Order: sequence, then structure tokens, then C-alpha cells
Amino acid sequence: MRVLIIDEIHPSIFPMLEQIGVAAEYLPAIAPAEVAQALRGFEGLIVRSKMRITADTLQHARQLKFVARAGAGVDNIDVQALQTRGIKLIAANEGNRQAVGEFTLGLLLSLLRHIARGDRQVREKVWLREENRGREVGGKTIGIVGFGNMGQSFARVLRGFDCRILAYDRFAPEKIVAPVERVSLEELQAEADVVSLHIPYIPENLNFAGAAFFSSFRKPFWLLNTSRGDVLDQVALVQHLKTGKIKGAALDVLENEKLHTLTDRQQENFAYLAAAENVILTPHIAGWTRESYVQINQVLVTKIKDSISG
Repeated sequence: MRVLIIDEIHPSIFPMLEQIGVAAEYLPAIAPAEVAQALRGFEGLIVRSKMRITADTLQHARQLKFVARAGAGVDNIDVQALQTRGIKLIAANEGNRQAVGEFTLGLLLSLLRHIARGDRQVREKVWLREENRGREVGGKTIGIVGFGNMGQSFARVLRGFDCRILAYDRFAPEKIVAPVERVSLEELQAEADVVSLHIPYIPENLNFAGAAFFSSFRKPFWLLNTSRGDVLDQVALVQHLKTGKIKGAALDVLENEKLHTLTDRQQENFAYLAAAENVILTPHIAGWTRESYVQINQVLVTKIKDSISG
């Protein structure tokens, strides 16, 4: 079996593929416009986030059996186009779930304890202790929206903090088991002190966390987003930060992560977030660790092997 790899990927994947009888052609510098022609004769395609995989991308791929996404989330892949052609979609969401869980906890601690702000101040020789008195995770009610691999991982790392954990999942509520409490979205909005978003980007999740979502919370809360920028309405976020309904936010993802291409509206919202003392911004690195870089390959190759055997 021959597979084409079109993105930068950890070199550990090559011996792993060889062990299951798969030969890889590695073209990380290939231009997106060249991929459709390059796919001729290949039975597999491995991608990360270089480009969107559409029906046009697959037009010459007569022998293609699978598209494998080396990472979490498949929002850059036209799933319907694959299904129409009978091409299997393989994802490696499990590969970086531990990384995301740990990082989300780090964001929460930084937000509640003013770690990022305190660091900036001390570097400027400003020593403020009382002004940086924070809050503990213990005793808080943490609401997790979306309980797939990432939501479950966050719940696991929270368990040592003596906090109450609520979870809402629209598609697979059966995944939520004790000690995590399965609740409706309305119950979560009534009880949560902290809300962490772990939902995928699909069309129905566009701006899921918007004005109506925020207004439905019974009390002010802290917000974390390590999922996808498009699930959060940044206009509504800024409005509710200004009113105090959202006490603070930690965002690893943004609606437009190409920061030099922001529209005027996006630039206005970004300027507020960048200047806000109660906002933490990081460059989409929740799942980005040296360990996960290899683990994603391990998960991916295991699934490719199972697909071949099946």
C-alpha cells in the first residue's frame, strides 16, 4: 500500500508505517493546488492542517481508500465527499488528549491565580501581592461542554482538586459517568463557576457560545476554550467580559488565527482581548507537545493497520 503525506509530520511515522507494510511518499512542501494530481495511484492520504480536503482534491484519486488526519478534529476535511466516494476517514483524536487536558488545567490555574499577569508585572519590577490574590479550583463547579476525548481528559486531570465536575454532551451523553455528573445544558448554566468548551467545529456549532448562551448563565463565570475558535462568538465574548458576566477568559483558539488578516471587526475585538488583564491568549498549542507529536502517529498507524485488516 502507498500513502502520500502532504504535511510536516514527526519522522517516527515512517518506521511505523513500514512495519505494517505501508510505503510513504513524503511531500510536506507540496502546494495545495498540486495535491489533486499528486494523489494519482495512492491508496492513502495523510494530512494535518495544510489545506481543506474536498471533492476536487480527490477527483483523480481513483485508488484512494482512506484519508488520515494526524491530529484532532476533521473540520478541514469534507466528510461528505469522502462518504460519497467510499473513502474511509481516520482521525487520531486520542493522540493529544492528555496534552489538551493538562493544558486546559494550566489555563484555568493561570486565570484563577493571575499567573500570566503576575509574571508580566514582576518582569517590569512591579511587585503586587494583594492585587494578585487569586481563587482556588477546589470548591468550584466546573462545567465541561463536550465530553469526547478532550473533555474526558480535562475531567481526569481535575479530579485531584476537590471540585465538582459537570458535563454536557449533545451527541454522546452516555460517555459521562461518575464522578462526573451528567447534566443538561440548562443545569450546567445554572451551576457552573467555570465553563470549558470541548466541542468540534461543525456547522451547527458555529458561534455555539454566543450571546444567548452567555446570558443563560445564572452567575458570572470564567470561560476556557481549547476546541475551535469558530464555536465561540468573539463579539458576544467581548460584550460579556465588559459587563462582568464573564469574569475572565483563556483562549487557545480564535475565530481567525491568521492575525495579519483580521477584518476591522475582528481587529477591534482582538485589540480588546489582547489588552484585557483578565484574558489569556495562546497560539493553538493545547495539544502541541513533544509527546503528543509521536503519540498521534502511534494512534494513526494503529488505525490504518486496523483499516487495512478490516
